[in-house]
Amino acid sequence: MCNLSSKFSCADFTFPLLPHYKVLQLIKLIGIDAVDIGLFEGRSHHFPSDISKNPTKEGIRLVKDLKEIGLEPADVFLQTGEEPNIAATNSPDKNTRKNNRTTFLKTLEFTKTLGCKHITGLPGVFHEKQTTQDDWKIACEENHWRVEKAKEFNITYAIEAHVGSILPDAISTLKFIKECPEITLTLDYGHFIYQGQTNKSVHPLIKHTSHFHARGGAKGKLQTSVKDNKIDFKAIALHLKQNKYSGFTCMEYVHVDWEGCNKTDNISETIRLHNLLKQLVYSE
Repeated sequence: MCNLSSKFSCADFTFPLLPHYKVLQLIKLIGIDAVDIGLFEGRSHHFPSDISKNPTKEGIRLVKDLKEIGLEPADVFLQTGEEPNIAATNSPDKNTRKNNRTTFLKTLEFTKTLGCKHITGLPGVFHEKQTTQDDWKIACEENHWRVEKAKEFNITYAIEAHVGSILPDAISTLKFIKECPEITLTLDYGHFIYQGQTNKSVHPLIKHTSHFHARGGAKGKLQTSVKDNKIDFKAIALHLKQNKYSGFTCMEYVHVDWEGCNKTDNISETIRLHNLLKQLVYSE
């Protein structure tokens, strides 16, 4: 009996110090057969601005690498700015939002060429010179537009509620889902547990989840080893099963100089977490 989707992927941005082809090889060597592709402006193997110049050509090039290594694409994670508050989805600047829309359309072309069915984006942030109501309204409008455009490509669009965003907890996230029809989630418990929220408070988000990010986390620590982890993956597995979750579970350790996310051995912890989650998948 499976308690969790047995489809596992690993983020390519888990290993930013290696050339991309070697990252893909490493993911395969770890025993994972799918990859999440990060498109983070200024800080990933592939930048959205570069992909946008010729998304079909870039997609074909990456498909070749994936086929050679034996990986399938699970998700394309788009961040149009180097940080969430730069070129945010709900930027108050109209030209920025226009550019973001153009980038998103190019990302859809790239994702379709890859044969991938899922895109993750960020919901938006609060801006100092903008009212919270306007920030919220623009975020709803822009993310709903993305949902509708993605549907035209037969692609599911999801947002990741995260620390520092307009969606810092489950209550605000559920409200946003209600006001932004058909939006789904790429769910990472770490952003909630880090802030001292409980696993139980996050469980209601699972039924809206189309992609799942897994890594160790604890209060005050956005990323931890599996040994120090306080995210209740056993309970999560049961809730995912109850909600008939069929998406990918992505091993998403990251290596960035932010909130201590450069202090884990990403190879070892990815293997440990993958083994733990496989046990939950195949446990009776």
